[in-house]
Amino acid sequence: MKSLVKSNGTLFPTIPSLFDDFFTRDWLDSSLVNWRDFGATLPAVNIRETNDDFRIEVAAPGMKRSDFKVELDNNVLTISSQREEKSEQKDSEGNYTRREFSYQSFQRSFTLPENKVLGDKISARYEDGILHVVVPKAENAKVKPPKQISVA
Repeated sequence: MKSLVKSNGTLFPTIPSLFDDFFTRDWLDSSLVNWRDFGATLPAVNIRETNDDFRIEVAAPGMKRSDFKVELDNNVLTISSQREEKSEQKDSEGNYTRREFSYQSFQRSFTLPENKVLGDKISARYEDGILHVVVPKAENAKVKPPKQISVA
């Protein structure tokens, strides 16, 4: 909320104060919250369907293979990650001079077509900042090429 102050007949904006912002903002309106301000991000995902499988790519640079959890439960594929980093600096007497930590997590879920995928054959690999998940299709989900019938 910007306020205007009149001085010598001209109007100019002033910087909103923290007090004004705190008491005039509707904190329950999620459209006002930029989750990136809190360090929360949702990674970009590409999904591609081929005749043989579904291929999911999750952009997650800077992560390690061990940071990911890929789980299938009742045809819902969930990809999640949790990562915590701590940094401490102490002086010669063992007192903290600097102590920082960060925590990042995300979770994405995808409902897979029922009886159309081979859940026990799902594979995942992490390479060059991208998590690749391959979900093979069952035979009944694959498109069969048209069969040519000869005319007698």
